[in-house]
Amino acid sequence: MPPFTTLHRSFVEQAERRPDKVLFELPGGRRIRYDETARTVRRIAARLVADGVRPGDRVAAQVEKSPEAIALYLATLRVGGVYLPLNTAYTDAEMAYFLDDARPGVLVRSPRRTAGSAHREGAGPVVETLGTEGDGTLLEGHGSPEHEEVFDASADDPAAILYTSGTTGRSKGAMLSHGNLASNCRALLDAWQFTSDDVLIHALPVFHVHGLFVAANMVLAAGASMHYLPGFDTEAVLDLLPRATVLMGVPTFYTRMLASERLTPEVCASVRLFVSGSAPLRASDHQAFEARTGHSVLERYGMTETGMNTTNPYEGGPRKPGTVGRPLPGVEVRVVDRESGKALPDGGTGGIEVRGPNVFTGYWQMPEKTAAEFRADGFFITGDLGRVDEDGYLCIVGRDKDLVISGGYNVYPKEIETLLDAHPAVLESAVVGVEHPDFGETVVAVVVPAAGRRPDPAELLEFIAGDLARYKHPRAVRVVAELPRNVMGKVQKAELRKRFGGLFTGVDG
Repeated sequence: MPPFTTLHRSFVEQAERRPDKVLFELPGGRRIRYDETARTVRRIAARLVADGVRPGDRVAAQVEKSPEAIALYLATLRVGGVYLPLNTAYTDAEMAYFLDDARPGVLVRSPRRTAGSAHREGAGPVVETLGTEGDGTLLEGHGSPEHEEVFDASADDPAAILYTSGTTGRSKGAMLSHGNLASNCRALLDAWQFTSDDVLIHALPVFHVHGLFVAANMVLAAGASMHYLPGFDTEAVLDLLPRATVLMGVPTFYTRMLASERLTPEVCASVRLFVSGSAPLRASDHQAFEARTGHSVLERYGMTETGMNTTNPYEGGPRKPGTVGRPLPGVEVRVVDRESGKALPDGGTGGIEVRGPNVFTGYWQMPEKTAAEFRADGFFITGDLGRVDEDGYLCIVGRDKDLVISGGYNVYPKEIETLLDAHPAVLESAVVGVEHPDFGETVVAVVVPAAGRRPDPAELLEFIAGDLARYKHPRAVRVVAELPRNVMGKVQKAELRKRFGGLFTGVDG
């Protein structure tokens, strides 16, 4: 096994090896080299130390995407701090929870957001600002001092806290160690053959696992370059594809590109890898993208607490729509019976559990919750449901909390959604369970119409009836303009359950 190297150390090594290499290429043509970024990291590190940050202290960041935001992350690691990225959409009221829970020593916000932090100054964290144009207090003053020392982190030292999305109850802070980040990055570099020759299109947010700990970490550790976009713009991405080798995105990226006539094999000729994650890519989109471009999108499976767990193969096997591939090297994945915890044979549907150097160390200040989420043998209970197919590929069926138990029978929403999505009048669907006076729960299907179509609920029910046992049939179908999603494209089923939860209230079973 190679010696342990932190992500920050990997970046420093790349900056020393290729100082003139372009790290960031920004819209408008501005380029930022590795050595320039390294200097910014040292300047921010000096400011953090001056603000009182010591090893183990949290540094919270609610900042817009910028090259300096990545430098802030690296600077936090450099001084031994624990990086806490927070969604830029959070309100001041929502931020209060995270600040009270994590107790950061420093809070970095966009210059336009500082008013909401004023009440915390003094008793709370030191408040700094960071804008998108190199502005803000964090980078004030030319000739600022640079922090040359590097905290000698061990694999077990904390590197970051990422809060879960909090779809049920309060968000939990997943503590990720330097070893978690480094091992997962190394496994992905190897699995996807990512090198310093690669040029990534980065259009993801950087407060999330996918954009920060997958996309950015891989570029930084490999010494690669990236087209660094503030967000996803179809035309901008299509403009950049001929000058890129890799695109990492969420399913929405691919559906939007498919809607453009500009998406052709010629435009994609230089790209060697298209990755999709954070939410399931519809099989129809997977197939349509390959038909249009000649490229098979690679899907993988990860989560806040574990980074990436599995991946479809880069080479040596098919990339199968509807699956997330096999475990990454060093990662173990098993499917178990939800009640007994016993491993199921391939083909059986149950809870997905993961063990490996990528798995987080626990939930911040929640020892009881942490203990409840791990088996005695060290496997983490992900809360996802799945099965392993005949090729050893993992198929995600849904979240445990999304499982519908109707009349004592388990109903897996994904099975019904796949059938509904195959109807020509349906663009996409989501199946949820709602209260029912007779069955406890029953199935409700929520569908989005395909362009120019008006789905008929009775016709949809007839379309899927022959493939489903009677207890799986939806008892209601509702048509909506769009499904509620979070910033990473995941359908928010809790919102649908709330919206349609009263459909059968007062109904005679």
